[in-house]
Amino acid sequence: MLAGFVLTPACQPALPLLEQVKQQGELVVATRTGPTTYYREMDRETGFEFELAQAFANYLGVKMRMVAYDDLGELLTAVRTGKVHLAAAGLSVTPERSRQFRFTSPYEQVTQDVIVRSGTPRPATIEDLYQRKLVVLAQSSHSEYLQQLQQSHPDLRWEEKANATALTLLNMVNDSQADVALMDSAAFQTYRPLFPELQVAFPIKQAEPVSWAFQATVDDSLFNMAELFFNQVNASGDLEELRERFFGHREFDYVGARTFLTHLDTRLVEYESDFKAAAEEVGMDWRLLAAVGYQESLWNPNAISPTGVRGLMMLTQLTATEMGVTDRRDAQQSIRAGARYLKKLYDKLPQDLQEPHRTWFALAAYNVGYGHLLDARRLARHEGRDPNDWFVVREKLPLLLREEYFSKTRHGFARAGAQSVVYVRNIRRYYDALVWATERDNQRFVPAPANMVAYRDTLVH
Repeated sequence: MLAGFVLTPACQPALPLLEQVKQQGELVVATRTGPTTYYREMDRETGFEFELAQAFANYLGVKMRMVAYDDLGELLTAVRTGKVHLAAAGLSVTPERSRQFRFTSPYEQVTQDVIVRSGTPRPATIEDLYQRKLVVLAQSSHSEYLQQLQQSHPDLRWEEKANATALTLLNMVNDSQADVALMDSAAFQTYRPLFPELQVAFPIKQAEPVSWAFQATVDDSLFNMAELFFNQVNASGDLEELRERFFGHREFDYVGARTFLTHLDTRLVEYESDFKAAAEEVGMDWRLLAAVGYQESLWNPNAISPTGVRGLMMLTQLTATEMGVTDRRDAQQSIRAGARYLKKLYDKLPQDLQEPHRTWFALAAYNVGYGHLLDARRLARHEGRDPNDWFVVREKLPLLLREEYFSKTRHGFARAGAQSVVYVRNIRRYYDALVWATERDNQRFVPAPANMVAYRDTLVH
């Protein structure tokens, strides 16, 4: 029974869990922090699992409270003991877990991948892992599978890391503190732009379903509602739209990733304080402004385009004059003016626009122009589609290059119509990379004393 719930008199049967949730008006959800689950973006909570759980709470007509656990074992214990109603944490469904929890129908598939550093001997079989320092998250599905493999591969050894994340493991392999890491394919692909020298050696196990986990010992009233909810979001396409929103812009480009990390270390350090000062002035996330600056000029204050836009934030002469810039090549002036101009566009947008769409619209307007953005929204509205949905409007922006469409709009031909869609996608990708780069540096692994390192064959479960 969840703490704080209304107790019923001894003579009355307990309410079904679904009715308890509705009576309390709150759904309590366990998760873990990460790019595929839950994080803070532009001073608000977000993430694929967060938004999906929020949609379920809305479906029930209650509020949602998300509790993030650093340790996977603590998260699973919270579900098992009823401290939370469910776990929405990108959990793989395994035989052992299925004996302890009730899982919903799957909404994703992941593989268990062996991750190594490029330039080192690449393992191809389980036997190749015998002499490697292999690290996994404690009480993870990967640890469970390795325990199964050890029955037929007794020489297999690994280290389990408690209170750690996928970032911790990737840092260890990247910094040569471990030879191999085992983790979900989704987590690795999300973080890969920060670790271009890491690669998948081979999938140690084929695809596994990912589901929400419920306590196995309570009634199934809340679980059944979750199943109905997943049926609805699958049928409506809302689940696929959510996947596109969070993962559609995340692509890996080795050269681009190497270039970004190089500029992160050599250029951003010079302008980071200016981005932070400008962000504080306008009330925006400095990493978003930095992502705009990288997309515009690769953080080069002397950049210039064939059309005459110039400087780190690539301002037109008109915009620079409007924002009081005397020298567009002055990085501090450019960053401050670019921030103020982006905030001006953000504030100018209709008030009914919700996040994160509002930010994406402001970014598009920065690139294509505010008037052309309004034209694209009008095209969407004319077709009976939602003009406040970026994923709808981004389909209309390229149409402003075609005469049969732009001839009917107020602002006419938009040279950057299609380009603005790529522009927003890239900035979202760079923003994510800056967020996870900060998190990466915070989660570098500090080795414990030798006598405190726990190997799997000495662990007691």
